[in-house]
Amino acid sequence: MPDSDRWIPQLTHDGSFTFFSDEFGEAFHSRQGAKEEAFLKFAKATDLIQKATRNSLRLLDVCYGLGYNTAAALETIWAVNPACQVEVYGLELDESVPNAAIIPPLLHSWSLEVQIILQTIAQTRHCLTSHLNATLLIGDARKTIQQICELGFQADAIFFDPFSPRRCPQLWTIEFFLQVAQCMAPDGKLATYSRSASVRSAILAAGLSLGTIPLSDRHLPHEWSQGTIAAFDDRSLPPLSQMEQEHLHTRAAIPYRDPNLHDSAEVILQRHQREQQSSTLESTSSWRRRWGIQ
Repeated sequence: MPDSDRWIPQLTHDGSFTFFSDEFGEAFHSRQGAKEEAFLKFAKATDLIQKATRNSLRLLDVCYGLGYNTAAALETIWAVNPACQVEVYGLELDESVPNAAIIPPLLHSWSLEVQIILQTIAQTRHCLTSHLNATLLIGDARKTIQQICELGFQADAIFFDPFSPRRCPQLWTIEFFLQVAQCMAPDGKLATYSRSASVRSAILAAGLSLGTIPLSDRHLPHEWSQGTIAAFDDRSLPPLSQMEQEHLHTRAAIPYRDPNLHDSAEVILQRHQREQQSSTLESTSSWRRRWGIQ
């Protein structure tokens, strides 16, 4: 099936576009706004506005997809410091996604310079300019992350954007977060849209500290956070609320595990279900009732 037929642009509420994955049963971005999500939950959450004053920055985009998180990061950085030298590694399973994302309706969300960069990355997997060195690695991120580790790459910002844990558990395990943490600079930050207790537990088990991405003015009634920020030092992180802290002591906080980094999603989910069923932790439904969460 041609990419043009497989990936049909879907309009989100901020006027930007996303795709829907039949394989994973989810859209790549929030329906509230694909571009808005890239700026708020990734570029802003990892402090790129402040860090852009540096001479150089390194970024790791886990699940590059349509390239929006990288695009938002580049626009954020160069708006502050056009001379900042940026090095980017993107990890993506399906090369047809970035290729399908370089058609005009999707590209028009970005500046002309970033449009050209996204096109070049999609078509050649590499883009080298006077102030950018970007590489896209295609394949299972559990394997390609090991290439990044071997390079000794240390990212100032990591965008962690797989499909949701129930749909793609293999990229939300303790073991995978351990690999990703190896690629983060001592003062770097990781941002993800997920506020899942299982994800946060896995991040803690990988040796990182947790912060929350605070709610914006526009949010759904059942939401308590826009996502999670992680760093080695928690002093710069927005703290978890009491409700979020208690969430980490429920069965929902049992993390996903993939001991050898090659199990199928089905095996990982079955292992996780068994651990939850045998757990004596508070049930998630009980926690929800206590906090009045629908």
